[in-house]
Amino acid sequence: MRALGAIGFLVLLIAIAGAIYLFSGYYNVAAREPDAGAVSWALINIRQASIKQRAPTEVPVSLDDTAVIQEGAKAFSQHSCATCHGAPGVKWAKFSEGMRPYAADLNKTAKNRPAGEIFWIVKNGIDMTGMPSFALLKVSDEEIWNIAAFIKNLPNVSPDDYKAWTETGSPEPMGMQPVNP
Repeated sequence: MRALGAIGFLVLLIAIAGAIYLFSGYYNVAAREPDAGAVSWALINIRQASIKQRAPTEVPVSLDDTAVIQEGAKAFSQHSCATCHGAPGVKWAKFSEGMRPYAADLNKTAKNRPAGEIFWIVKNGIDMTGMPSFALLKVSDEEIWNIAAFIKNLPNVSPDDYKAWTETGSPEPMGMQPVNP
């Protein structure tokens, strides 16, 4: 019984020390510095588990339909996604190199994530990453699924195709307007 009490007391001391460390300002939250290994590991694994738990498994659009992919490319362009992620023939904006964590490489995302997870990420955003919630910006689920279809097909989209699909005048960047002002 004493051993359990000692273990409990030790856990309590560690929790208090951790709280003092985090809430006293000793932990550096600057984007200029990479997260500590344990923090980075925890954030990545918590994010992955959360997305996997919540992402839909059924895809209501054809991911191979050229019209859906083209609409997704237009939406991707209109909502300024290339600013942080780049696009075929389009470099990301320089400021995005200062983001921590870095904006996702969508060519890798296309290969490694199911469409439902991409949809969930675009719809809900990811806290503490700079990835906004398109649902809060009142983007429809249909348009978000089109974006997911475009991202899934991104490795096969040429710069010429992307340019042709998105050249319908200069897109207006999406404003960050709160839903409930």
